[in-house]
Amino acid sequence: MFIDTAKIHIKAGDGGNGSVSFHREKYVPDGGPDGGDGGNGGSVIFIVNNNLLTLMDYRYKERLIAEKGQNGKGSNMTGKTGEDLYLEVPPGTVVKDAETGKVLVDMTALGQRAVLAQGGRGGKGNSRFSSSTRRAPKFAQMGEKGEERFILLELKSIADVGLVGFPNVGKSTLLSVVTAAHPKIADYPFTTLSPNLGIVRRQDHSFVLADIPGLIEGAHKGAGLGHDFLKHIERTRMLVHVVDASGIEGRDPLEDYSKINFELASFSEKLAGLPQVVAANKIDLPGSFENIERLKVALEPKGVKVISVSAATNSGMNELLDEVFATLEKLPIGDKAEVVQMELSIPIQIDLNSFKVKREGSTYTVTGPAVDKIMRSVNLNDRESLGYFQKMCKQKGILKELKRKGMVEGDTVRIGGVEFENIE
Repeated sequence: MFIDTAKIHIKAGDGGNGSVSFHREKYVPDGGPDGGDGGNGGSVIFIVNNNLLTLMDYRYKERLIAEKGQNGKGSNMTGKTGEDLYLEVPPGTVVKDAETGKVLVDMTALGQRAVLAQGGRGGKGNSRFSSSTRRAPKFAQMGEKGEERFILLELKSIADVGLVGFPNVGKSTLLSVVTAAHPKIADYPFTTLSPNLGIVRRQDHSFVLADIPGLIEGAHKGAGLGHDFLKHIERTRMLVHVVDASGIEGRDPLEDYSKINFELASFSEKLAGLPQVVAANKIDLPGSFENIERLKVALEPKGVKVISVSAATNSGMNELLDEVFATLEKLPIGDKAEVVQMELSIPIQIDLNSFKVKREGSTYTVTGPAVDKIMRSVNLNDRESLGYFQKMCKQKGILKELKRKGMVEGDTVRIGGVEFENIE
């Protein structure tokens, strides 16, 4: 089965918590704070693997989580960093934000990496909060949460050559003849419901050939499975346009050629500009000679080569492949052959200093990333930690905003699920 889309939820590892610890040693009764930092959480990293052809691995894996960072320990020991989670995808995988549909990254090149969810930073141990006025801090910072997001993976097959044409013109049979692929073949339309890939080898040269399911009129508008089919040939370097030269089913091959090209051009300008070779198939059947002459008269003056073939009898295949190889040699290889050793980070756009204040009578509720960050750093049972909490609320502008909203003495302020009474 060819899986070309998958929706998954990815989550980076949370950072480990900082440690609250004090140096304990014989004859050193008042050792200072020595709590270590928590380790950073692992990130979720996508990497291109040229040996993969489908997104099958993600069909039953809807939630993927990187490893958490370990908590800090005494003696200033930092927690272990969580292992990154590497997710391999085939070349041609487009990664989108599932909620907005925005393209986050286009995975096309061998070795390309993209960090789609950044691991949370480890929290600071209590030794990091020591100062000249705070000699023995009894609080530490909790680790940050790892980023998480729903993403949509969409695979656009990267093949060198795409086979296009109406249903039942012989594309699958042609693919099976020139490659080792074994597509499902039968004498009725729409046998092929998913793209089949095969490799054509000749001495030291080879190319990937994709049999694209039969198109129908209106495919560019989504008729049938139009959009699903057409996206698989957007990245091919050239097309082999297969037509039924016999017209045995009452179809006109020249008219079919024009209709298919109209669908390609309506879907994408790039598709319309791809070089084409016409494979006039079924020359073993009566009536094909006259139609082939018509095709040549109409198309070859425009630079479109028409090759007479019979996929059923293997006739004309060498000439067709010679023409395809000759055309490919003149075309740029593009991103497919590039080896890119790079790592791209796709951050989730969150302002860590942002917050909101909502007033309901004499109660003020403060929410947002800034509040979450402060609450991870405090121990509300420790007086010094409460002092640090008040200091951070002032620095972040939270107190100023509360007063602007009308807070007076005696009002209730709710932050991080904890209620405080305002005393001036």
